Amino acid sequence: MKTKISLLLAVFLAGTFAVNAQGGFQQRTVEERVAIAHAKLDSTFKFDAATLSKVDAEFTAYYKAQDAKRQELSAGGSDRETRMAEMKKISDARDEKLKTIFTEEQFKKWKDEIEPTLRPQRPPGGGGNNR
Repeated sequence: MKTKISLLLAVFLAGTFAVNAQGGFQQRTVEERVAIAHAKLDSTFKFDAATLSKVDAEFTAYYKAQDAKRQELSAGGSDRETRMAEMKKISDARDEKLKTIFTEEQFKKWKDEIEPTLRPQRPPGGGGNNR
């Protein structure tokens, strides 16, 4: 029994190291990211179905715009500052739309508490592609 557990642990660790060695980061789909935002917002604010539908539509548009801009910028070989500025424009547009859905208090809570939890967490040192 101990041998099986040890073997399973070794396989798991080897797989983990192999994934991390290859970068280890797989972008979630738009639908997955919307579902995560939906769950966090709904559990915090208990929105009705109509409001959640509006919020989901805004996040779907936001994530699609992000993906399209990333693809456009990566094809053009833009620098980090340009990419960050373009992503900020998309986030600012999303926030303006969310302000029409959320109350002022809800929007503040969104910016201060919820939005930071939706950002992808990078490993220390900037990831596995620093060669």
